[in-house]
Amino acid sequence: MRERNIGKCLLFLLCLNVVSSVVIAAAPPTCPADTGSDCGSDSGEWEGEFFPGIPKIKYEGPSSKNPLSFKWYNAEEEILGEKMKDWMRFSVAFWHTFRGTGADPFGAPTKMWPWEDGTNSLAMAKRRLRANFEFLEKLGVERWCFHDRDIAPEGKTLEETNANLDEVVALAKELQGDKIHLLWGTAQLFLQPRYMHGAATSSELGVYAYAAAQVKKAMEVTHYLRGENYVFWGGREGYQSLLNTDMERELNHMARFMEAAVAYKKKIGFNGTLLIEPKPQEPTKHQYDWDAATSANFLRKYGLIGEFKLNIECNHATLAGHSCHHELETARINGLLGNIDANSGDPQIGWDTDQFLMDVAEATLVMQTVIKNGGLAPGGFNFDAKLRRESTDVEDLFIAHIAGMDTLARGLRNAAKLIEDGSLSDLVRKRYQSFDSELGAAIESGKADFELLEKKALEWGEPKVPSGKQELAEMIFQSAL
Repeated sequence: MRERNIGKCLLFLLCLNVVSSVVIAAAPPTCPADTGSDCGSDSGEWEGEFFPGIPKIKYEGPSSKNPLSFKWYNAEEEILGEKMKDWMRFSVAFWHTFRGTGADPFGAPTKMWPWEDGTNSLAMAKRRLRANFEFLEKLGVERWCFHDRDIAPEGKTLEETNANLDEVVALAKELQGDKIHLLWGTAQLFLQPRYMHGAATSSELGVYAYAAAQVKKAMEVTHYLRGENYVFWGGREGYQSLLNTDMERELNHMARFMEAAVAYKKKIGFNGTLLIEPKPQEPTKHQYDWDAATSANFLRKYGLIGEFKLNIECNHATLAGHSCHHELETARINGLLGNIDANSGDPQIGWDTDQFLMDVAEATLVMQTVIKNGGLAPGGFNFDAKLRRESTDVEDLFIAHIAGMDTLARGLRNAAKLIEDGSLSDLVRKRYQSFDSELGAAIESGKADFELLEKKALEWGEPKVPSGKQELAEMIFQSAL
C-alpha cells in the first residue's frame, strides 16, 4: 500500500510539472523592456511589457487615492448628450512622451527610459513605437500624434530618410489596428541646421524645396495611417532682424507653400483637416503665425481661409500675451478652431515650458469654448506637454497624463454645470439686451446708418450705462469649480 501511494504521488508530481510547463510556455512574457533583459526574440525585437508594473488605468471616482486611476474622467459617461471620450478625443504626443529627455537650456538629459539603448537606430525607433502603443492601451487613449523625425531617424540622404520612415510607419499601421487612430502627423522643420533661416520662409531655394519634399512625405504617411488632421508649426518661420529680412517676400513664399500643400492634399485624396499652430516667438524673435488673429489674417489675405483651421496651444497663447480662453474664442468666432494642444506655462518663466494643464479654472474656460464650438472633431486634445526635468520614474508618464485628463474632465463637468444653471449666460444676455430692440436688430443686420443713429441720439439724450457685473460673473463662475 505504501509503495502504491508513493507511486501515485510521483505520478501526480510529474503531471503537475507537465501542466506547469505548458502554462508557463503559454503565458506572455512580463519582464521589463530594459536593454539588458533576455526577453528578445530571434529577430532582435523585444516582446515583453514596457510597463509591467502598471495596470490598465480605470475610473475610480473623486474619492480614490490611487494615483494610477481616473478621478474625474469617465470615458463612457455622457455629459450634455455626448460621451466624455467624444468631447475630449485625447491623444498622446509621441515627441514629449517618448522622446523627451528632461534636457533644458541649462542642463543635460535626466531621463533614460529602461527600453532605450542610447541610439537613434531603426531598431530603437521600432521599440519606442511598441512602447507608445502599450502606453495608449494601458492609459485607455485611442489616439496619438507625431513629428516625422521623432518616430524615424534621419538618414544620410532624403531617399534613405524616407525609407526609414516607411519602415517605421508600416509597423505603426500594424500596431494601430482598427482601435487606435492617428489624430495628426506633421513634419519637423525646425531642428535640423538646414532650417536655421526657416523652411517655407528660408532665403535659400534649396531649403524651400527640401522642406516641400519633407512635408509631401509626411502628408503621405499621415494619409496612409488614416490621420484625421495634418499640422503646420512654423517653428522658424519668422525673423530675428528686419534689417536683413524681406518680410513681404517671405510671407508670399509661405503662402505659396501652403497653397501647394492644399493642392497635394487633394491630389492624394487626404480628407483630413490642415491645421496651423500659432506661436509668437521662440526660437525666432517674431514668428509669422504670432497668434490666432494674425494667423486668421494671413489665411484671409491669401485666400486660404476655407482650407485651414487652427491648432491652439495654451502655452503659446500666454507667450503671446493672451489667455488660452482668448485664443480659443478668437479661433472659434472665426470658424477656425480645429484642435487644442493641452498644456500650460509657468507665469514666472518666460519660455515655452510645456507643462501638463492642471488649472481647473482654465480647463473650465477651455471646455466652455469647446462646447460652444460643438466639439472638436475631427480634432481633439493632444498633450503637447512633458514631464518636469526632475520627474524621472516611468510611472510619472502615466501620472502626468492621468492628471491632465482628469483636469480637462473636471473642466467639462464644470462647464456643463454652468450651462445647465444658466445664470452666467443669463448675465451676459442681459448685458446686451438693449440690442434686442428694433434699432439693435437694424444695427446688427447692417441697416442702421449714421443719420438714423444721430436722430436717435438726439431724441434719447445722454445714455444711462448700467453695471457690467464683473464680480457677479466671477462669483457665478467660481461657484461651479
